Amino acid sequence: MTAFTRDGHSGTGPGAITRDGCSVEMYSRLPTHGEPDVVLSAVPPGASLLELGAGAGRVTRPLVAGGLAVTAVDESAEMLAQIGETAPTVLSAIEDLDLGRQFDAVMLASFLVNTADDAQRGRLLRACRRHTAPGGCVLLQRERDGLHEALNAGDTWDRGPMKISVVSIEPLGGGVSRTCIGYAFEDARWTQTFFSQNLSEPRFEAALADAGLAVDAYLTDDRTWVRAHVVRAQPGS
Repeated sequence: MTAFTRDGHSGTGPGAITRDGCSVEMYSRLPTHGEPDVVLSAVPPGASLLELGAGAGRVTRPLVAGGLAVTAVDESAEMLAQIGETAPTVLSAIEDLDLGRQFDAVMLASFLVNTADDAQRGRLLRACRRHTAPGGCVLLQRERDGLHEALNAGDTWDRGPMKISVVSIEPLGGGVSRTCIGYAFEDARWTQTFFSQNLSEPRFEAALADAGLAVDAYLTDDRTWVRAHVVRAQPGS
């Protein structure tokens, strides 16, 4: 399958834009959408948690407030600057990360597992596995089955003060789409264009297995939040 890498991602709008097309200012304004409650209910109180792809800290802050010992990782220095002293931060690409320590829980949210680059997905999941302590878990957020077929250009919905819209969506085969999403506030507008692959549950679970992980439970009714555990060692990962 063709590798649809982040080199094909882009973003528009005021302020800094990250490598994968995300606006730092937009993510600093973006409200949470139930993520902290899911995570806090899935891990023990006071657990250590490695947040991969923490962005501007919109989920980091409520997790710390909920008593978790969070370490936030992102490859954007501008994003991590928004977190400030809320939690320890690490500037690194997720797939290259090797902290030499393990955590009670590792979180890979924001649908990062749905990258359309198969090789990158494997590296992301192996980074999760190598940082998970014995008896610990990996928390993943995945696209719901059939999402791409359900989206149409012109679709809009509100999230707090923000209006989100599907500017365009182009199916590219194999479950991969090139999507442009618009984010509008009263005073500013951004877009992000990206590739993603809508993985069916069997394909998602196969990707986990290739990285030495297995599903413990689907945590939400829409089966987008998943808790997994380590099932075997992965030499060299």
